[in-house]
Amino acid sequence: MTIKILILCTGNSCRSQMAQGFLKSFNPQLEVHSAGTAPSDRVNPFAIKAMLEVDIDISDGKPEDVGQYLDQSFDYVITVCDHAKESCPMFPGDVREQLHIGFDDPADASGSEEEIMVVFRRVRDEIKDRFEQFYREKIQE
Repeated sequence: MTIKILILCTGNSCRSQMAQGFLKSFNPQLEVHSAGTAPSDRVNPFAIKAMLEVDIDISDGKPEDVGQYLDQSFDYVITVCDHAKESCPMFPGDVREQLHIGFDDPADASGSEEEIMVVFRRVRDEIKDRFEQFYREKIQE
């Protein structure tokens, strides 16, 4: 049986796209989707660059609206917003388990390209660590 996961955020351009990329890299058999409540027009180019540095290509990702998933069932729905600055969306659909694994929004980074990349790399590595833990504890069992 395929495990179905939805990762939610606001813009669906950075954190949720990176988390989706990592989960698919851990296990290609997983059915992983990501969506946002106010989707951006494209995946953040710094997120794409940060993920390419760890050999995961998310450049074909497209921010999607959570509305298209409301009539579907999921094993896990995971919000990745930072509670301190944003309100995370709630998913009203049929979900076995809803989790929150929050991260800073790297899109808030400013400065030179290298200074921005430092923030994207930190958040990318945090996402990798936390989603590896999620995968080990909830899926690999």
